Amino acid sequence: MSDDAAESAAPQAGGVSDSHDIDARAIVRVMQCSRCSYPLRDAMTLPCGNTLCKPCLPPIYKRGNITYPPVEGRENGFLCPFPDCGMEHSVGDSGMDVVTNKITQLVQAQLTNCKTESTEKRLLLEERLDMAKVVESGMDVMPRSRVLHGGRLVATYSLAEMGELDYTSDVAYTPLDAESSESNCRLDVAALESIRDPVRAELDCHVCYQLMLDPVTTSCGHTFCRRCFGRAMDHSSYCPMCRRRLPTQAASSAPLASNKLLNDLMQCLLPDQLAARKAMAEEEDRVDEENRLPLFPCTLAFPQMPTFLHIFEPRYRLMVRRVLDNGSRKFGILMTRMQSFSNPEGTGIPRFQPIGTVLYIERIEMLPDGRSLIETRGLSKFRVLDTDVFDGYLVGRVERVDDIPIREEEMRESEETSRSAFPGESEAGRIQRMSTQALLEYGLSFVERARSRSARWLHQRVLAAYGEPATDPAVFPYWLASVLPIAEEEKYQLLPTTSVRQRLKITALWIERLERARW
Repeated sequence: MSDDAAESAAPQAGGVSDSHDIDARAIVRVMQCSRCSYPLRDAMTLPCGNTLCKPCLPPIYKRGNITYPPVEGRENGFLCPFPDCGMEHSVGDSGMDVVTNKITQLVQAQLTNCKTESTEKRLLLEERLDMAKVVESGMDVMPRSRVLHGGRLVATYSLAEMGELDYTSDVAYTPLDAESSESNCRLDVAALESIRDPVRAELDCHVCYQLMLDPVTTSCGHTFCRRCFGRAMDHSSYCPMCRRRLPTQAASSAPLASNKLLNDLMQCLLPDQLAARKAMAEEEDRVDEENRLPLFPCTLAFPQMPTFLHIFEPRYRLMVRRVLDNGSRKFGILMTRMQSFSNPEGTGIPRFQPIGTVLYIERIEMLPDGRSLIETRGLSKFRVLDTDVFDGYLVGRVERVDDIPIREEEMRESEETSRSAFPGESEAGRIQRMSTQALLEYGLSFVERARSRSARWLHQRVLAAYGEPATDPAVFPYWLASVLPIAEEEKYQLLPTTSVRQRLKITALWIERLERARW
């Protein structure tokens, strides 16, 4: 066997410009389904970030006691077959991965062309089994071998296409013709170059049009940079590509798992470009950290809801002008504490609540004397970490406050709705056992009863400003809090709460208390 006859299966840390650096086995493994070991067919990316063939999806069953979010296919589920997950996924969250499917088709076409163009230079491929897996499975299997053409990359892919290369196996290569080792290296370089440019073209994010960084794949199968997707969802609940409505929690970056296959593919094929993209993102983070978020201690505001402000103080007029000039149009708003809890001299207690809302300026009307009327919309929640004063107004270092993953919401709903009622149960106990959808309907029916009584807080001017009652369980509590005439301190409870279900229960208790007081 020649010096370069055997290759390890792990991706190498360096680039792939030199033929000896090309790890054919690692590249092909990225394109294989870990369940069937064939190259991916109809690839589906699961909520945990793992990818498999659609035919390899585990058995599907009906799920019980889950009503949120109301997404098609959510009533059906399956157990994730990947050892690093093992959780239950819903069919509605597992979409056909558009980018991965395009890439696998491109790779197959390009490597097939390379195979037909290079019919000389024989190469012996010998499978090296993962003995730990063989022992664990108890299967009596023998390693396979083939003599193929086209260089290591093309031959390894061909072996996988034939179903003769287990996902966990390594491969040893032995050239069978004189002087064929160098020829195989040239063939590998040519094969790699034939797939690298077409694959690179598919890895651009359709929001920022740069190489995807920490890609996340939506339930509709489209993939974006994590940060780009989060920013797009700040302004909309629809996929930036297909305009399919996504759960409101998709706007949260935390619950979405990274697309592991695309991350591995970029690391294998585009390490230098990926490193440059990360360096650019780090520089953007550094600039963002230097600028920090302008803060306006004023009133209570909620995500997804409009907030109308009259800006008259010179320092905040300056703040608004700056966020308009720099193009961000964003600032943070914080609810001020009650007078009795204001900052006593020397106590160090902030005069505002620690959780606020990022506002985006949608419209502004400048008045002749320099004052302005602005219409904003809430984007996301944040927690203040520290503050400083800049030209008279506050700026702060903040961290985003996201909702818990949908999976955890489902677990909570299933557990709470499975509890049995007991004699003398309180109204709070009954609310605790209601399904998430039932909690929403309870709130919506209360609004309709109030409308039928011509409640003043549902005046047409109010509805014109805040819209009709939101039918999204994640948004309804914020809508109700925006229009309901109760104390701001009561409403503030919604901001620190990171569960859709819990926010609905808070609003249900408000309703129960108001209805009881009415009678």
